[in-house]
Amino acid sequence: MAIGLVGRKVGMTQVFDERGKAVPVTVIQAGPCPVVQRKTADRDGYEAIQIGFETLTNQNRVPRPLRGHFDKVQTAYQRFLREIRLRGGEGEFAVGQILTVSVFAAGDRVRVSGITKGRGFQGGVKRWNYRGGAMTHGAMFHRAPGSIGASSYPSRVFRGHRMPGHMGAQRATVRGLRVVSVDAENNLVLVEGAVPGPSGGMVTIQKGK
Repeated sequence: MAIGLVGRKVGMTQVFDERGKAVPVTVIQAGPCPVVQRKTADRDGYEAIQIGFETLTNQNRVPRPLRGHFDKVQTAYQRFLREIRLRGGEGEFAVGQILTVSVFAAGDRVRVSGITKGRGFQGGVKRWNYRGGAMTHGAMFHRAPGSIGASSYPSRVFRGHRMPGHMGAQRATVRGLRVVSVDAENNLVLVEGAVPGPSGGMVTIQKGK
């Protein structure tokens, strides 16, 4: 993985490019993110940085072990912590360094990870796009799952068969999104297309496809 930031999905809108074409974009408030910890291959077995997002002023909302973690590096208490792996070539990062949206530029390709919207318990038609049965001509089979296995052989349901169940509320990544513009003054990044999660949800935006 490459260098990135933690932020919140503000919502979707559209902007017009130089040809006057409307481009759908997602607005992400990314950073500023302080570097809280630096992990090295010699000590930890891999290269990574731990970054924070959203400063907390009430220390009572921070568990005591985390307080010591922040106090050790003299960094303000952060609501969220995320670790980003380094693959080399991203530059040197020091504890206490503040990462901003300036790490991105218009035209960059990024990947955005977040938690998808929770849909609750859903049937197979919505969750897995089951075809379903006929809705007319006296049919009595509409949106039921139908047969889930053979009767004689192998006389069992194969593991991993797609069934009704809880839908959404899981981590997803959208790759290859193009950065349309960067607003350094307001810590905003506009990326073309949609990203996982609801408006206000936390996302991680990283360089690379």
